[in-house]
Amino acid sequence: MDMLQTSEFWIGLLKIIWINIILSGDNAVVIALAARGLPPEQQKKAIMFGSGAAVFLRIALTVVAAKLLALSYLQIIGGILLLWIGTQLLAGEDEDGEGHGENHGLWVAIRTILIADLVMSLDNVIGVAAAAKGNMTLLILGLAISIPLVVFGSKLMIALMERFPVIITLGAALIGWVGGETIVSDVAMTSIVEANTWLHYAGPALGAALVLAIGKMSGAKKEEEPQA
Repeated sequence: MDMLQTSEFWIGLLKIIWINIILSGDNAVVIALAARGLPPEQQKKAIMFGSGAAVFLRIALTVVAAKLLALSYLQIIGGILLLWIGTQLLAGEDEDGEGHGENHGLWVAIRTILIADLVMSLDNVIGVAAAAKGNMTLLILGLAISIPLVVFGSKLMIALMERFPVIITLGAALIGWVGGETIVSDVAMTSIVEANTWLHYAGPALGAALVLAIGKMSGAKKEEEPQA
């Protein structure tokens, strides 16, 4: 019996780690986008803080996620926040820290990562909680192990963004896609989406398109502004 329980524990742990590898992709993209314009030392701090926050939020939200997702309009608000974050990251606003103090850029990046992690972790933790089957030790251990995965993913994404700038655009589009998907997944939208199943695809696609359009326009305006 003890051997069976031990086997179940390790199988559950492997499931949680695997789920986090899959679910941490969008978190890694947000962290990389927010931190890419920072000096190397601050970049490391933003990545470590953002990665730790992503895992901590998933642990904290596991207890209340199901109840929060049952609240009307919460995901709509969260989705709109993600669309805003996507446009700001694409426009490059978070890279502009001049005149605001040495640590301004770092704290703006951390704020952006925290907000995005909070929204994106809400529905992700449902899968993790199901794998843990109520075992909090298993849950916390599995999520803690996933921290290095998010850190590595973020550093890899930054390196790729520096080499292939188009990934920045694709990353912002991904955030927009998740934002649109979050909006149409809200409880208040259930009957509308069920009656119009095409919204399952149109919502995320529209979110990605909005982020790209608004982000590109904002970025173009910033480039046209005279430098002080």
